Amino acid sequence: MKLLEGKNVIITGASRGIGKGIAEVFASQGANIAFTYRSSDKKAKTLELELAANGCKAKGYKSDASNFEAAQQLAVDVMEEFGSIDVLVNNAGITKDGLIMRMSEEDFDSVMDVNMKSVFNMTKAVLPTMLKQRKGSIINMSSVVGVKGNAGQANYSASKAAINGFTKSTALELGSRNIRCNSIAPGFIETEMTEALGEEVVQEWRDQVPLKRVGTPDDIANATLFLASDMSAYVTGQVLNVCGGMLT
Repeated sequence: MKLLEGKNVIITGASRGIGKGIAEVFASQGANIAFTYRSSDKKAKTLELELAANGCKAKGYKSDASNFEAAQQLAVDVMEEFGSIDVLVNNAGITKDGLIMRMSEEDFDSVMDVNMKSVFNMTKAVLPTMLKQRKGSIINMSSVVGVKGNAGQANYSASKAAINGFTKSTALELGSRNIRCNSIAPGFIETEMTEALGEEVVQEWRDQVPLKRVGTPDDIANATLFLASDMSAYVTGQVLNVCGGMLT
């Protein structure tokens, strides 16, 4: 039996990169996928077809998780279409890097809104359903820089550290209702966003990693699969570093 057979999953920001990798692995394991995207309708439709080829149900929603009302409406729409919400993966995120002395208030606020406030918005939106079901798994995408910090990423690091604190508090509040909440902290992962950095920069990162390679979306997707499935039924309130040993 597939690990997520019959489970209905929401994944935010799944049209590319890590989110897309998670959606693909989840669909291969039997999950029905509701995913959000913010821009390309064409990419979303293509992903719907790719996921549905696994025999599951898949539907994209053009929705901004950083908007409270939009998150609430998304949960309503997904319930109408899928009938339940078993897993929430809060993956949507952006970067607007810069030194603190040059960082604008707008760049700080926008990163906090998309990365952190969206986690609150979506968690709040799915809770009535999960509480009624008395089960659920919430997985928040953090980062190793939320654990150790990174020069030039004060806004991003702060947003990801906040996610870890939110995760632990959520786990403590909801454990008695059989709702689990965990974070994943990826290290350096090769996606469309990292291609612009150039091979020399990527090689520098490889050299810093004990496993001597950077991660792939599948590395993160497989860890997310574990936390979404019943294999992790006794795991909650944890931050799982998936970083090739960077934080060792």
